[in-house]
Amino acid sequence: MYLPIQVGKSLSKLDLRIQGDNSGEHISEKNRNYCELTALYWAWKNLDADYIGLAHYRRHFCLNRKKDKWSSVLNASDVARVLKEAPVILPKKRNYLIETNESQYLHAHHREGWEAMYRIIASDYPECLPALNRMRESRKGHRFNMCIMRQDYFRAYCAWLFDILFKVEKSIDISGYSVSEARVFGYLGERMLDVWIDANQIPYREAGVVFMEKQNWLKKGLNFLKRKFT
Repeated sequence: MYLPIQVGKSLSKLDLRIQGDNSGEHISEKNRNYCELTALYWAWKNLDADYIGLAHYRRHFCLNRKKDKWSSVLNASDVARVLKEAPVILPKKRNYLIETNESQYLHAHHREGWEAMYRIIASDYPECLPALNRMRESRKGHRFNMCIMRQDYFRAYCAWLFDILFKVEKSIDISGYSVSEARVFGYLGERMLDVWIDANQIPYREAGVVFMEKQNWLKKGLNFLKRKFT
C-alpha cells in the first residue's frame, strides 16, 4: 500500500529512482519550507485512491507498543481493519504536560507564522475558531503531518490546509529565518490538523508511531525545558 516519494525533487540533483513530488501539479520547489507537505500536496493533486495518507522515511504507523517493543509497521490488512471503525487514522497524540500547544510553538519557533495562521483562520474560516482556540489551549496534539483518510475527507482537508498556508506564506517574511525555522509551514501544518478534525467532528482512530532512527529522548527533553524557561 506504500508509494515511496522523493520530496523536494525539483530542488535536488539526486535521483532516488522513485516517484518524485515534481510531476503533475505540485509544489516541490517549496519543500524547504513545507517539508513533507509537498508530498501531501502531490498526493492530493495527482492520486486517485479510496484512501490516501502520509508517513515518513523516519516515522511509520504501527499498531501498539508493548514492553518497549513496537509491533510491525501497519500493512494493508491492519489499515483495512482499523478503517472499519473510523474513516481516518491519526498518530497517537503527543502530550506536552507543562506546555500548551501554543506556548510550545512560541517557545520553539518564530511567532509571525502562528499569528498569521490564527488571523487567517479567524477571518476566512470563523467556524473553525472555537476548534482553533481549543487546540491552542490543549497540552496534547497529533504531530508529524501523518494521517490516513478516506478520499473525500482527505481532499477537503488538503483544500482547507493549503488555502490557509499559502495565505500565511504571502503574509510573512521568512528570508531571515534559519534553515530549521524556514520549515515554518510544515510546523504549522502539524498543529492545523487537529483544528480541522475538531471543527468538522471527524471520527478517527489512533495508531502508534515507530521511529526508524534512534531517538535521544534525554536531549529532546532538555531542549524542550530549555526553550520553555530560557
